[in-house]
Amino acid sequence: MFKAILFDLDNTLIDFVQMKEMSCKAAIAAMVGGGFPLDEKKAYKELFALYGVHGIENTTIFQKFLQKFLGHVDYRLLAKGISAYRKVQSSFLEPYPDVRSTLIKLKEKGLLLGIVSDAPRLKAWTRLGETKLEDFFDVVITLGDTKKLKPHKSPFQKAINSLQINPKEILFVGDNPRRDILGAKKAGMKTALAKYGQVFEGKEIIADFELNHFSELLKIINEKQK
Repeated sequence: MFKAILFDLDNTLIDFVQMKEMSCKAAIAAMVGGGFPLDEKKAYKELFALYGVHGIENTTIFQKFLQKFLGHVDYRLLAKGISAYRKVQSSFLEPYPDVRSTLIKLKEKGLLLGIVSDAPRLKAWTRLGETKLEDFFDVVITLGDTKKLKPHKSPFQKAINSLQINPKEILFVGDNPRRDILGAKKAGMKTALAKYGQVFEGKEIIADFELNHFSELLKIINEKQK
């Protein structure tokens, strides 16, 4: 019987990939429209190549992008790109279908809920606030809390310590097998792979459950509570 559920944030609760793709496309279109000397398709590909090197959460990626191709940061183009990015970001940052209604039902069952995310503290809380999910969670562990990325044991252990629950009574839900599922399993938790948001492979790592839709969590919890 589970007493708590921990979640990854991006691509588990929030459709982060769609938001990132649409925001970056808007930024590139704005910079190319302002005179950046690459076509949009190539520029978008190059931008994501830089994300691959510096990390998807890098806060100076557009400066690095302009520096690489222009040899300097053109602040006129930078402002166009960031402005377009932010306008689109707010409109595409949404929870997956039925996330909010499912979380309500889980809370009604008396379960403690929490988040373990690799996102920086402010970014994680901002996303929760913008999607109106911030009040559902009893514990939120971010990169700023442990300085360690999953699957390192530190963020998982900090969440366990905060909840004060045996890890065997905690279900961890995440989209990344090698970060979320592996790390949670090593910490002694049961795991559920969010197939609906999965981007990265990891077929060798087997979760205890698979979710094709977020609301399927209720079936797992109901069966365990019988």
